[in-house]
Amino acid sequence: YLGSSGVLIHPRAVSTERAEAEAEIHLISKGDNFCRVTLEAFDPDGIQAAAKTIKAKLDGKPVVIPFTVENPRLWDLDHPNLYRMRVSVESDTSRDEIEIATGFRNIRVTPEEGFRLNDSLVRVHGVTLYYDRPGTGSAMEAEDYAEDFAFIRELGANALRSPAGPHAPCLYDLCDRTGVLVWIDLPLIRAPFLSDVSYYPNPQLEANGRQQLREIIAQHINRPSVVIWGLFDCLWQRGENPVPYVRTLNELAKKMDRSRPTAATSNQDGELNQITDLIVWAQNIGWDKGRTEDLEIWLGQLRSGWNQLRSGICYGEAGQIEQQGDPARRRRSNSLLWQPEGRQTRFHEDYTKYLAQDTLLWGTWINTLFDYGSARRPQGVEATGLVTLDRRRRKDAFHLYKALWNNTEPTLHIAGRREDERNGDLQTVTVYSSAGEPVVTLSGDTLAVEQYAPCIYRCDSVRLNGRMKIEAKAGDLYDEAFLTGNCALVAPPRRDPQQTAGLRLTN
Repeated sequence: YLGSSGVLIHPRAVSTERAEAEAEIHLISKGDNFCRVTLEAFDPDGIQAAAKTIKAKLDGKPVVIPFTVENPRLWDLDHPNLYRMRVSVESDTSRDEIEIATGFRNIRVTPEEGFRLNDSLVRVHGVTLYYDRPGTGSAMEAEDYAEDFAFIRELGANALRSPAGPHAPCLYDLCDRTGVLVWIDLPLIRAPFLSDVSYYPNPQLEANGRQQLREIIAQHINRPSVVIWGLFDCLWQRGENPVPYVRTLNELAKKMDRSRPTAATSNQDGELNQITDLIVWAQNIGWDKGRTEDLEIWLGQLRSGWNQLRSGICYGEAGQIEQQGDPARRRRSNSLLWQPEGRQTRFHEDYTKYLAQDTLLWGTWINTLFDYGSARRPQGVEATGLVTLDRRRRKDAFHLYKALWNNTEPTLHIAGRREDERNGDLQTVTVYSSAGEPVVTLSGDTLAVEQYAPCIYRCDSVRLNGRMKIEAKAGDLYDEAFLTGNCALVAPPRRDPQQTAGLRLTN
């Protein structure tokens, strides 16, 4: 049925006391007019938790079996409990059986309370995962997904986004079993390199979009990890208005599945943002125009003018690990060719600073986890990832989010080490630490450390004289790097807190 198992579990009311649900079962038979359909539910320990048998007519309509599980063991991020559902159909002459896995949990998102899973607040920290690996492209095997998933766990992210349709089932199996949230998008995406119009209405396109949405929902509705159906990505309201069509998609998603919110990614104003349950703003303030400090202004406007929306944010820009801050090289390069890692790093540092105090946004999504191939880009790579396309090198921004998000593996990392040859009179050394304020030394001399944002510590006004060793310590953690410069070391004095009140740190 629509590429699924033919068994769709619909949660109706889920609490710690009971889970009330319906099983929608699609049968195909050319034999008898009637059959017996049996539904059984087994808890994570294999103990039968529910069972029901009904007599069904083979008339082409789905068989619906309501059932209740008492005192269910709910699925959440820390306890990803899975139930095994067995459905059998039999007549006097034949029998068939299938088993699927599912889980019970409830989802609620409000502007006031944020994202709640089983009534507990979840700070959603997600990454976008595209469909590309060197050598295999999008034809990824189970071991490829397992390697990518290990990066998600190392980072400490608790959610992933499939931005243009589903990934392979084996990836979502990992999410179901280990407790990672999933957002799956319908591939209704603006392609700016084709036209400035993103929506070309015709019956075939609209029918295809509805069919894909039905298939996505049917194939993944039983997965407790899948918590969001995405309908579009950065559509423009130019040319033909896409609002009526998006409304039909939203109604279709709600008709098929009432238990999950719908969402969309948007970088536009207007009615398009008020159709889905959730809206995720694609914002890269301070990259092509403005300053990252303007993010604070945007958040204020969002709070005052759009606070009725259930808003999240998605951001990320390019950083080439091979390109470091050589001003002379930048002057010789086309701006499209010059994407230094350091600029990407500072962009993410500033975003984490201004988002740290925010309570309005229900989720933060980094775009993207890995670099991916792009024939449009001069280097052939879209370098917005936190990790290089070959999965061999983690960028500084990866270590930043690991320090912020990974609560089980502490982080201490000296940023900017690949920019090892420094020009200019004064330099800044940045350290990411989730183990408290680090002690930073330069060739044995202790440097003054100031906290710039959560987990971000900076040593300003550092003078380098030749090749010098930077060391950082925080508890049992240790990191070191070597930087080269042509200035004598001058350790900056610690500033009086009264004198620094009102100062503004800038890049």
